[in-house]
Amino acid sequence: MRPPGRFHRSRNLWQMVIAPIIWSLHFVAVYGFTAVACAKAGDAALARGGIAALTLVALAAILFVGWRAWRQWDYLDDFDYDHGGQSDEDRREFLGHVGVLLAAISGIGVIYVALPAVFIGSCL
Repeated sequence: MRPPGRFHRSRNLWQMVIAPIIWSLHFVAVYGFTAVACAKAGDAALARGGIAALTLVALAAILFVGWRAWRQWDYLDDFDYDHGGQSDEDRREFLGHVGVLLAAISGIGVIYVALPAVFIGSCL
């Protein structure tokens, strides 16, 4: 068990990279589902519905991860962008800051992966 208030590195590193992992899983799931839906059912509406559902789940998960990273960054507490120190607080806030930025990029990536569903006319 870790002492209270001590920086716990492994939890924070996972929290930093989980949003890009969600993005990559969303990418694989969307393209895999679309391939199966179009090959087996041949229904573009089914593909669009599946893509919408997968996208909403991925965006909700990324939003949650981004919110947790925002809380870890703790920017509103001291409005401090400088995380160059050697203290545990500086490391924790830096990883939170990186987590927020990666969550934002991952959210944009999920939207771009789902964007072709808007233009699907048929499964040809």
